[in-house]
Amino acid sequence: MSIGRSLILKTAAFPPVQSMVRRSFLFRPVVHRFIAGDGLEEALGHSEDLARRGLCASMDNLGENVASLDEAVRAKGVYIEMLDRIAQSEFRDKINISIKLTQCGLDLGDDLGEKHFRDVLAAAQRTGNTVTVDMEGSDYTERTIAMMERVFPDYPNTGTVLQSYLFRSLDDTRRLIRLGCTIRVVKGAYLEPASIAYPSKADVDTNYLAMAELLLREGKDPAIATHDERLIKAVKDFVAREGIGKDRFEFQMLYGIRRDLQEKLHQEGYRVRVYVPYGESWYPYFTRRLAERPANALFILKSLFRG
Repeated sequence: MSIGRSLILKTAAFPPVQSMVRRSFLFRPVVHRFIAGDGLEEALGHSEDLARRGLCASMDNLGENVASLDEAVRAKGVYIEMLDRIAQSEFRDKINISIKLTQCGLDLGDDLGEKHFRDVLAAAQRTGNTVTVDMEGSDYTERTIAMMERVFPDYPNTGTVLQSYLFRSLDDTRRLIRLGCTIRVVKGAYLEPASIAYPSKADVDTNYLAMAELLLREGKDPAIATHDERLIKAVKDFVAREGIGKDRFEFQMLYGIRRDLQEKLHQEGYRVRVYVPYGESWYPYFTRRLAERPANALFILKSLFRG
């Protein structure tokens, strides 16, 4: 992990910094760049706009690590409301949802998290939709994969995410391919120790391509999630060499980032899905996006000092 990215993540964790970011008008344009609004209807509107342009969307009501049963029940209710609302949209076939298990109550116990997860999947099954489980920090990697192994046989309308910066992820890719669930491959955005994660970007990228190629050969409808044009070109070259159809996978990108590249890939005939986050609990997600683009943080700091 680069020094700049690590510094941003550590600094952002301080409560005074969080308070300043939440209050300051200087951050609002950057926040709005990455976050598709506070409420469901606004985020659904943005998702439908994407669908009108021929893209797909995965909506995510932001939030993680709930600390009470009431919060977990409310989060589950929001997920189910999202699915019901999407089912009413003319673009329902192009919009699904992403969720976090810690928002379902995983920190309160695996059994509770699994119960709520199953309730969401039952709603998705009823409405003909799918659910992707976002991968959180490394403390949750094994628990998330084990949860998928328990739940997927009953609800094959789900999949999860693997992060290429973790040493274990190539083995986890093989493990989940055997299970048969869909997989989204990402580089990873959490602050992890060098004992379990590649500190070098080159190593993260090498592992990413190894995972992507394995998924493209053997996986089920994999999602290649990156804005890195070098990796995208490598994937395009690989599928061309291997004769893998453009309908066998999709590229995924984040809301507000590289819209030009999203459109370009769509025009080239690739399926493109945009991750559309929304909600009031945006701060952790926002800081991870900021850490990926330190230039944004530098711009804000300069603005603050100019007064």
